[in-house]
Amino acid sequence: QVQLVESGGGLVQAGGSLRLSCAASGRTFRSYAMGWFRQAPGKEREFVAVISWNGGSTEYGDSVKGRFTISRDNAKNTVYLQMNSLKPEDTAVYYCNAKSGPYDYWGQGTQVTVSS
Repeated sequence: QVQLVESGGGLVQAGGSLRLSCAASGRTFRSYAMGWFRQAPGKEREFVAVISWNGGSTEYGDSVKGRFTISRDNAKNTVYLQMNSLKPEDTAVYYCNAKSGPYDYWGQGTQVTVSS
């Protein structure tokens, strides 16, 4: 069982930056690929970014490429999402995800609001 707690969301003006954190419980954190997803009101959940268990591989959704960076610190059981050049369309609840084989865990989400 893995519990995920996101933090770092808030209100920011367009063009600004935020860094989200996701703290994971459990000693098996390093065995999970970690990802970020987001969901805006009235829209489906959207893939944002994913990082492999050792940080050696990352992927990004087309809408955030070049602006967002995912990273992880396995010693701290934490994954980060650095968000730069934020746009109003980035407004959403951001969810942390941990996945390994059949195991798939989600956090409760953190709200990010970008004002124009």
